[in-house]
Formats: sequence, C-alpha cells, structure tokens
Amino acid sequence: ILICLVACAQLSAQKPKENNLPAVDPTINYDELFSALDSFFDSLYTPRSFAVINVGLKNSYYNYKTSSSVASFEKLTITPTVGYYHKSGLGVNVSSEVVKDAARFSPYQYAVSGSYDYLKNRKLATGLMLTQFFTKDPLPFYTSPLKSEAAVYFLYRKYWIKPMVSVNYGWGNRTSYSQNQGYITKLKNKKHKITIPTTTTTTTEETINDVTVAASVKHDFYWINLVSKKDFVRFTPQLTFTGGTEKFGFNEASNMYISNSKTGVNVLYNSQNVYLNSNSKFQAIALTLFLKTEFSFGKFFVQPQALLNYYFPASDNKLTPNYVVNGGIIL
Repeated sequence: ILICLVACAQLSAQKPKENNLPAVDPTINYDELFSALDSFFDSLYTPRSFAVINVGLKNSYYNYKTSSSVASFEKLTITPTVGYYHKSGLGVNVSSEVVKDAARFSPYQYAVSGSYDYLKNRKLATGLMLTQFFTKDPLPFYTSPLKSEAAVYFLYRKYWIKPMVSVNYGWGNRTSYSQNQGYITKLKNKKHKITIPTTTTTTTEETINDVTVAASVKHDFYWINLVSKKDFVRFTPQLTFTGGTEKFGFNEASNMYISNSKTGVNVLYNSQNVYLNSNSKFQAIALTLFLKTEFSFGKFFVQPQALLNYYFPASDNKLTPNYVVNGGIIL
C-alpha cells in the first residue's frame, strides 16, 4: 500500500511532457486501490466485537518453605484465558494460573477482569481495568495476599515511537489458621511423670497495598501477506521502566492451651505475638526490555515474547531473562 501511495504521489506531481503522455498510469485500478485503502484503515480504527481464546506458557519462580529455609524453584506456568470485547469498548476476561503440583498440573489461582478501552481517537488510546483474584488455599508455595487490582493506561499513537504510561494499584489481605496438638511432660519426681495434652492455635494476618507506575516506549513493525492473503507478522521492541511503593503488614498470634482432664476446660498457658509493618517509599523496581513477535494466520495467532529484566532492589542476580508464548484464536 505504501509503495502504491508513493507511486501515485510521484505521478500526480509530474508535469505533462511534450509528447502528451498521461499523468495518471492507466494500468492502475484506482477504484480498487482506494477501496482497499479504506478497508485497511477501517480495520485499524473501527471498533469491532470479538472473542479471544488464548493459552500462554511462561517460566515463573515459586518460593517453597522448608523446615529450615525458603527455596525458590523455576517452573513452567500455563495460563488459559477466555475474553470477550464489545465494540463499545467494554470487555470481560477470565484466566487461571496452572502449575505442576506433585505429579499433575492443577490451577492454583483464577482472575476475573472487567475493562473499558477508548480507541476511537487515532492519536490517543486509553483504558482501565479492574481485576479480582481467587487463590486456592492451602498451597505448598507462597503467594501474595493480593486480592484486587485497578489499572489505567494512556498510549499516544501519533509518533513513530509510541510512549505509554500505566498506573496500577493492588490491595488485599489474607487470614490463615493452624492448629497443632502437643504434650507437656511434668516431672513430680524421678519416678513419676505427668503428660499434659496441649493445643497451639496460630492466626496469621497479611495485608498489602501496592502502587506501580510504568513508563514505556515502543514501535510496531508490520508485514502483511508474506505467505498468503491472510497472514500478518508484527515485531515490537519495547523498553519499560517500572517504579512503585509497597506497604506490607504481617501479624501472627500463637496461643497455647492446656486441657484439664478433670474439668475439660482449656487454660491459656502461653501466648506469643509477632508484628511486622513495612512501608517503602517510591523506588525504582525494574527496567525491562521486551521483544514481542506475533504471527497471525486468519483467526489463529502465536505470540512469542522474550523479556530481559534488570531488578534494581535485588542484591544479586539483578539481570533475569524470561519468556512468554501465547497462542489462540480470535472469533
């Protein structure tokens, strides 16, 4: 299309020669050309309703608590997603996180999102999204107490390099209970011992409030109809800076009760309370280089992505590579 536009511009700017050759190339079907151009721009800027079924693969890190320490393991995570987006801008999305637990893959978290995108302006695209998380309990690895997220983004599309700013606010809390049975041995003398049953009840409360701001620049390179009339290839390098604040609260209360065998009444024997509250100021979190590719064949698409993250707060292993592969169908 760009080649045809340049050719047309050059032909219209030429002056008639002495032999009176026509200034317009009669071999070009201009009605068909401009009809194709109209359809192309309509497909880019006209909102349409569509549904997406997507499956993503990525490498993730999970922290498992052992008897003496916490160990981190890298595991393959599968993310199936179903979404519907109306031409008015409203959308709904349901996804889950699936990881191999023991000998089989099982979902450990679900997310339901509602969104609105305003795309009618050719210069500025903006939107917002609300997400609610549902996490399985108990789990052998640690997950954040995050329950809800709200995000808004602004993308300026006029420049060759497109700047984008997004703001994300997440919050949530979690309460867990555990109960352990034990015994206390009381010595009356060397020959007589009394064993008293005990019950220890532990209540753990976690809260989190997290604000993240991301600023990025990107450019999309397109190739259309390389192999067939329905294929589409896009390559997008993107550089993103992420910063934010975090407030984390932790409170754990442990109460030990002794059971009186004669009366059946539990008597409080010992009580412990651990409280932690950390609140970080705005700080740089990460600088991430994305290399995104997309291959579309009609309604089907595959999106391999490579990520290189530089984490500023980390004491070691600051540079971490990641990958994501999405594949699905647009209906």
